[in-house]
Amino acid sequence: MIEWERQVRLRHYLEQGLTHTAIAAKLGISRRTIHRWVKGGDLDRALSEAPRYGPRSAVAQKLDAYKPVIGTRLAEYPKLSAVRLFGEVKAAGYTGGYTRVKDYVRQVRPRPPEEALIRFETLPAHQGQVDFAHFRMPWGRRYALLVVLGYSRLMWLRFYPRQHMQTLIRGLEEAFGYFGGVPTELLFDQMRTVVTKDLRDEGGTVVENAEFLRFASHWDFRARACRPYRAQTKGKVERPIRYLRDNFFYGRTFVSDSDLNHQALHWLDTVANVRTHGTLRERPIDRFEHERERLKPLAARPYRSLVLPPERPVRTSSRSMPAVPTIQVERRPLLAYAELAGPGR
Repeated sequence: MIEWERQVRLRHYLEQGLTHTAIAAKLGISRRTIHRWVKGGDLDRALSEAPRYGPRSAVAQKLDAYKPVIGTRLAEYPKLSAVRLFGEVKAAGYTGGYTRVKDYVRQVRPRPPEEALIRFETLPAHQGQVDFAHFRMPWGRRYALLVVLGYSRLMWLRFYPRQHMQTLIRGLEEAFGYFGGVPTELLFDQMRTVVTKDLRDEGGTVVENAEFLRFASHWDFRARACRPYRAQTKGKVERPIRYLRDNFFYGRTFVSDSDLNHQALHWLDTVANVRTHGTLRERPIDRFEHERERLKPLAARPYRSLVLPPERPVRTSSRSMPAVPTIQVERRPLLAYAELAGPGR
């Protein structure tokens, strides 16, 4: 029988038009064999079936004996590094290289299931989300305090020179005045002015700043804090921060703190709160009409702290305002002008 490779070459030579005699010379077989294979159809049947190869036998590796050890360790401690595991199997007698261990660990390391993030929408006036974002100005760093109502996405913001308790209290009171009321709760990131300790991941509770609790009680809202490293649960204010940087701050010129906040308020009223929101497909100002009447009433007076020191005035650099050109006028007595005019005039 002609082996499969010769069968392929035979078909190739036939398609090129070579004679049986020439093909026999090239393949080292007789013309009678070629004639029998072509005439009887054996060549077509043989080439219609591709050769079948059996599975390659596995090659033993030095790491094979230590794979159960690596698997057991990773099952108990999934975050063990490949370097650490390499040291352990090497101490147990493994003589191979680190790369082999690293590749195997990458294949078998348990991967925790990704936690699904479920978008939730809050009821009107139920929640507001609060966060700071820092910006560099020619006259120093400034902190934008943003408050976003969860239902309508109506936004308020103002820039401050400091990021401390006095700023947060003053800013929230200005935001409540802008909204005309107070939401039931405010959601914060892990701000030290709001949360002093968060022990929820250890089975404990949130320890809130006592002064801020007094402020929240005065304005009748509940303060809530995101879990550590879970800022995505505060997305209604995290995304507006990016929007603020791209749509308002980038490409604009500011000459002072007053100008910065004046432009920010104008941007809120003419752009941010009147645009069609990408998720809601409605304008925040329109949805706010359903939220305004459900907000809690404003407090009768601002909060007066008995423990916070008075806020110090901020020194601004001379660069905060552009230099105003001046004209130097030389002063002369009237007698000098009379001499210039000459006698008789």
